[in-house]
Amino acid sequence: MKLDILAFAAHPDDAELGCGGTILKHIGMGMNAGIVDLTKGELGTRGTPLLRAEEAAAAAAILGIAARKNLGFSDGFFQNDKEHRIEVIKAIREFRPEVVLAPALSDRHPDHGRAASLVSEACFLSGLSKINTGQEAWRPKAVYHYIQDRFVQPCFVVDITPFMDKKMEAVKAFRSQFHDPASKEPQTYISRPEFLEYIRSRAMEYGKITGVLYAEGFTTERPPGIENLLALK
Repeated sequence: MKLDILAFAAHPDDAELGCGGTILKHIGMGMNAGIVDLTKGELGTRGTPLLRAEEAAAAAAILGIAARKNLGFSDGFFQNDKEHRIEVIKAIREFRPEVVLAPALSDRHPDHGRAASLVSEACFLSGLSKINTGQEAWRPKAVYHYIQDRFVQPCFVVDITPFMDKKMEAVKAFRSQFHDPASKEPQTYISRPEFLEYIRSRAMEYGKITGVLYAEGFTTERPPGIENLLALK
């Protein structure tokens, strides 16, 4: 299956939090998108890998993505090495995306930055035909990094105003991870009720940059090309 956009996430729910609105917007424009989760999030304080997988499937249905895959890397301990790069290359070649959305280059959780460099390097290596995976070589046109917990000055923002509520619905599909007054599990940094308010506030902060209500921010490794200056906000 060829995808227009493929988002990589260190853990199930990372893509929903960081770029769920952008995924929804482009699907609404007639494009197709998918998510590859690197780990099952098995080190998370709340929930279980099985429950996280069920929640990821529910979130995928809400987003309307065409594919979701989990590579089963070791949560907290995967590395940017040959073994892991090969598996990411296989996923890139399987879905042949035009654009890859990758985790933040530096963030509160060390898996995020490590995943960012792993995915970015794999996108380049995926275009080298002498790396034999039994698939055709494929290199995405661009890699953009979505912003996660820590504030980062974005290189560009995407207006997600019409999709903000749907994004939050997809986030809340991970019910084991976020605020649930009925939960008996330990409270965590992201299970506090104010965390979901923070996600909406961050989107408002990035939206303010271009005069829209809600936006998601991205950083780039190289300046993107622009065809029409008048199309910019």
